[in-house]
Amino acid sequence: LKCLPVYISYATKSGYENSNVYKVEIPENEFGQDMAVGITLKPIVPIITETEVILQPIYFEFNKSNITSDGAAELDKLVAVMNEYPEMVIFAKSHTDIRGSDSYNIKLSDRRAKSTVQYLISKGVAKERISGQGFGKSEPKVA
Repeated sequence: LKCLPVYISYATKSGYENSNVYKVEIPENEFGQDMAVGITLKPIVPIITETEVILQPIYFEFNKSNITSDGAAELDKLVAVMNEYPEMVIFAKSHTDIRGSDSYNIKLSDRRAKSTVQYLISKGVAKERISGQGFGKSEPKVA
């Protein structure tokens, strides 16, 4: 009696729910060959309340204000929500960590808020429906 190897895989991606465990048994005649296993991940959907749309955190690179690909994927979810609710108006808040001076962090977080607003406008959100402000390290999300 031969025991066949069993492989267990997990899949993760920012903005998606972690996968369940996928157990893959390798048939004896395919052992040692390359195999592809498809894993479907479900996107994490925004939570919509009376006063806010809750997304996954949008992180920026250190000392930068450009939107990353992960940030863009999350903001695209907000675009979809705003398209679904055409009367919705959003105020985006941006924060920094606690490093750096107060004035520097206010300027950096303000640039980040403006990048967020510009990204949404570039995706078709009317500029009257989106505004933003930086709060520096006054409300840090990461210490």
